[in-house]
Amino acid sequence: MSKAGSRSKRASGPAPRHWAIAAMLLGAALSLVLAAPAGGQKQVVLDGNSKGRIFDGLGAASAGASSRLLIDYPEPERSQILDYLFKPGYGAALQRLKVEVGGDVNSTDGSEPSFMRSPTDHNSTRGYEWWLMAEAHRRNPHIILEVLPWGAPGWVGADVAGKRTLYTPKMAAYMAKFVETAKRDYGLDIAYAGVWNEKVYDTTYIEELYRQLQADHLTTKIVCCDEYPREGKGQWAIADEILKDPELARDIAGIGVHYPRVNGKITTTDAARRTGKPLWSSEDQPNGGGGPFVSRDWAEGGRILAHLYNENYLEGSLTATEIWSPITSYYDNLAAPNSGLMYANTPWSGHYDVQGAIWATAHTTQFAQPGWQYLDSASGDLPEKGTYVALRSTDRKNWSVILETIGAKDQQTVSFRLTGGLFATQVHIWETNSTRTFEHVADVMPEHGAFTYSFDPDSLYSLTTTTGQGKGRAQPPPATPFPLPYADDFEATALEHTPKYLADQDGAFEVRPCAGRAGRCLEQVITAIPVPWGPLPDPFTLAGDEGWRDYSVAADVHFLSDAAATVMGHIDSANVFRDGRAHGPSGYLLRLKPDGAWELLSTQYKKPTATLASGTATIDRSQWHHLELRFQGTRITARLDGTRLATAEDTTHPHGMIALGTEWNRIQFDNLRVTPTAEATAAR
Repeated sequence: MSKAGSRSKRASGPAPRHWAIAAMLLGAALSLVLAAPAGGQKQVVLDGNSKGRIFDGLGAASAGASSRLLIDYPEPERSQILDYLFKPGYGAALQRLKVEVGGDVNSTDGSEPSFMRSPTDHNSTRGYEWWLMAEAHRRNPHIILEVLPWGAPGWVGADVAGKRTLYTPKMAAYMAKFVETAKRDYGLDIAYAGVWNEKVYDTTYIEELYRQLQADHLTTKIVCCDEYPREGKGQWAIADEILKDPELARDIAGIGVHYPRVNGKITTTDAARRTGKPLWSSEDQPNGGGGPFVSRDWAEGGRILAHLYNENYLEGSLTATEIWSPITSYYDNLAAPNSGLMYANTPWSGHYDVQGAIWATAHTTQFAQPGWQYLDSASGDLPEKGTYVALRSTDRKNWSVILETIGAKDQQTVSFRLTGGLFATQVHIWETNSTRTFEHVADVMPEHGAFTYSFDPDSLYSLTTTTGQGKGRAQPPPATPFPLPYADDFEATALEHTPKYLADQDGAFEVRPCAGRAGRCLEQVITAIPVPWGPLPDPFTLAGDEGWRDYSVAADVHFLSDAAATVMGHIDSANVFRDGRAHGPSGYLLRLKPDGAWELLSTQYKKPTATLASGTATIDRSQWHHLELRFQGTRITARLDGTRLATAEDTTHPHGMIALGTEWNRIQFDNLRVTPTAEATAAR
């Protein structure tokens, strides 16, 4: 690897006048040589006077219950993960964090709880997004915080043209109250609020939200409209309306779109650029928004992301990119597995994986800050394959170049020349590729404002005058399977909170005082169907290991309404986002109604539900009852209060997780237990 720019030797003491003149001429000639590209070299002029948009940062969107299991991690591993995500000079050093405003409705990998389930309800301790924002802000007080709803509690919605919508004055007030609560209870300033995730916008509602934020004296600005390419009039359609409507232009501070590529081409329109608004990729992925999601190691996701961050600006004029999600902290058999920059979904083990996507992100976030300016004349394509973008600080004291050679086969040499108020006595160079991970590989001394460097193929570089970069060194313990046997009597969980490891897929399962017995129980508490974002299956909550085979899952149930109680096992897929229609889990279900009617069912994607057995038992609905599903080989046994209801043979679901479920009404569960079949049999 060649590294030009070494200092020439200087004579000690004063030089005679004719030697001084000769030195001046030689210096001028040397400057010209360094400034001129050698044969085949790319020349980049870093001009501090160059025009360019303002960099708004790289971040991630915690939504769709993607961060559900993170809060259950033990210390110190939980803090280590948060450091890798948010701590400056340590890992990804995320500069933006967008969180879902929960609505108790499935928003991809589960449901996130609402903080106001009625106009008089108010609880800012529910869920984990408040906590995550606070932890991110504690590590980086300058982090830019955003909020966006996917669904909403039913009371804020309205029916329009036969469809349920959240574009109402009540929703505008709900959003403003969320922003107020963030400040009051957590000391957090929410910079931006979105409208409705991946739904066609409504300009009347945008104006309503703007008026509400103004009336409540909130500084939060509106970003619009977080649309997916296939939705409505097109994801950039709001730009055309902004150009025609001065009031709408006043109301919207920035335009954000999701997955801004169609057939590999970025879709930014001329109208969007002409609005003068910041343009953001407000949800993105290394896979361009299509499936399946790719691994986040360097070989796959890291390399793609390195190119994507640069390309979003070069081709799309996009000054911020947010990845869904910051961390894969949800079970693997849910929708869109492996979406996060990191991987951490086994809190019982404390294990996590710092993937290549973390370091691909760090190559920008640790070298340029929001508010820096892109230098368009020093940003572009390399001769073979690869791209580069240059940015400078407001005071021009610092600058950085992020350069990637993804897909290149050979070394490429680039000469750089500084002008327009930019300078450097030393340029620090960091590199990531298949053999190096975020390594400080060189320091180059520019001579006469110029230097040359040769870049390896298929690599990512940061060239900078800044310091303070770093690479976290914390190491996790090894991964272990979900603990079996597993039991929870819910006594250790705080009231109105979710027990460890249970992942609600719709509705909300929270610990409440038991009805008809002492202690604490698990209760499904949502009785008014929320305004949905997508498919709306009946509420259920999930846990366990997809590889489990021979086991018994059992729980006590108590009816507080006419809703049925369901115990489930061998769940091999809980993905409800498969064809735009509502699906419950794919597995075996034992369902008991308050009148004693019961069913043993097999549910499967795109196939009719199969009834393996059914009947009616005599029960007292005012009392607690015990439901059990037992699996041994292909044999499934259903029991009620210790009495066998049915035995069936079936091979549809040979293994899978467990769940508890009901309908949109109240029911309680207690003493959840999962036991290997041999142990369960021996205990009888």
